Amino acid sequence: MSRYGDGGRSVSSTRWVPQRLNPPNPLWGSNGVAFGPDGRLYVAQFLAGQISAVDPATGEVEVVVPMDSPVQSPDDLAFGADGSMYIADLVPGRVWRRSPDGEYTLVSGDVANPNGITCVGDRLFVNEMKPDGRLMELFPDGGDPFVLTEGLALGNAMQLGPDGHLYYPHMMSGPNPLLTGQVWRIPPDGGVPEVVADDVHQPVAVRFDQGGVLHVLSRGPEGIVTRIDLHGSGSRDLVTSGVVGLDNAAFDTENRMFVSSYASGGITEMHPDGRTREIVPRGLDGPYGVTIDLGGHVYAADHYRVTSPEPSGEGGVTTHSLLHFAHGIVADGELLHLTSQFGQVQTYDPETGAVRERAGGLRRPLGIAVAPDGSLVVAESGAGRVVGIGEDDAISVLAEGLDRPADVAFDGEGRCHVSDEGAGTVLRIEGDGSVVVVVDGLDAPQGLAVLGDELFTVETGRRRLRAVSLTTGEVRTDAEDLPVGAPAGVVPRAEPALFANGMPGMARRFAGLSITQDGALLLSGNGEGTVLRLTPRV
Repeated sequence: MSRYGDGGRSVSSTRWVPQRLNPPNPLWGSNGVAFGPDGRLYVAQFLAGQISAVDPATGEVEVVVPMDSPVQSPDDLAFGADGSMYIADLVPGRVWRRSPDGEYTLVSGDVANPNGITCVGDRLFVNEMKPDGRLMELFPDGGDPFVLTEGLALGNAMQLGPDGHLYYPHMMSGPNPLLTGQVWRIPPDGGVPEVVADDVHQPVAVRFDQGGVLHVLSRGPEGIVTRIDLHGSGSRDLVTSGVVGLDNAAFDTENRMFVSSYASGGITEMHPDGRTREIVPRGLDGPYGVTIDLGGHVYAADHYRVTSPEPSGEGGVTTHSLLHFAHGIVADGELLHLTSQFGQVQTYDPETGAVRERAGGLRRPLGIAVAPDGSLVVAESGAGRVVGIGEDDAISVLAEGLDRPADVAFDGEGRCHVSDEGAGTVLRIEGDGSVVVVVDGLDAPQGLAVLGDELFTVETGRRRLRAVSLTTGEVRTDAEDLPVGAPAGVVPRAEPALFANGMPGMARRFAGLSITQDGALLLSGNGEGTVLRLTPRV
């Protein structure tokens, strides 16, 4: 299945043999889900900026709200009584109405980080995913929002309960947000909110089944769902599904439960005993950066997690850790170094799970490499800089005044090269901080790697792999039709690095590149959700 809707792409190359290390993922992650009037399950994909409809019987996926619609970052959706789709557009802080005939109308632009959204007949409610968030009623035909309550600790997916109250999670609350969470309720006409469940495992969404039993989904790696009988015995039943990073759920008329995953995409039917049935395959949301360690183990940074493409894993992928906003990645002995869209550089030990923060407060760091002296070198895209991070975590500026540096790589002589996707160049950084143009005229070069005398870069604007001789300067095209970027004809909009409250915004797609010990290339096929191995033809 292809995200492009054209049956998939085949890499064209006379020099390299392409091989997918994991199956494609039809969805760029899956967030809010809701059944529409036509019986299909509609899936919001925050990372793609689109909404697709899934036939639960066949798994067929159709893009309904495309990437170039007015909606930028849909995270949740709901249907009104007249069949209109209401969309929480998280990053720009907007709520949209899409009429049954496909017309878009802005309902509100005054909601900070709108996420949880639900309809009660022809009434519309939304909450805010931020500290001290609000839950409010919006009026599509005009009128100021009515605030029901404030003080939400990151609101998210909510629903009207059988008792006529709105139920919503506090995604983070208590002294340790990873260990405790709550579910609250409030009358839809306003009143005093009250806690109805405490100590719930990392709650991300609340949903009622057809029998009125409350289901609370966990955003953790185990795929936990807590079932609570609020109006009977009050008993709790905890079920583990194994679906990493649950996000939302919907029940059909037969009381079948379908769940989504922000971390791995896909749509999965979850049975009461925790057994699952794949409706739409899960896999990689991106991927972004890719690397390989000395033991030949491949790792990918996948925005919400660190993964490996492996046939035995979930959707052909094994999740090592939920490290949110991970983009750049490089192996260094038994350790992995990562950049985060949250402005961090971290060192992660896959064996122990330990994470050490090396730097913070950077502006959209992307590619990362290990210098010959063991220091880390990072392309700080949002600041137009390349910075070094020493063993003592001191930060030094190696080059500045660049446009949008994307990746960094060292050649055999220890010289640092950087791809600048904004300027369309690959540069070499000299010891005095000056830069020399190695090649220009490229269309959004990102991933960068050096093999012997050759430098390779992923020219994402034209979906090509370019090779540059570091001796002669000769440039050639080594592969075309790479599965990177948005569908053909779609021009991605500008992607803000941050949204309200300083939290990370839309993820810039980053096509990473790495070299294996036997001289093959690893490429992030972020247009289809795969890691590609390109092996030299013999």
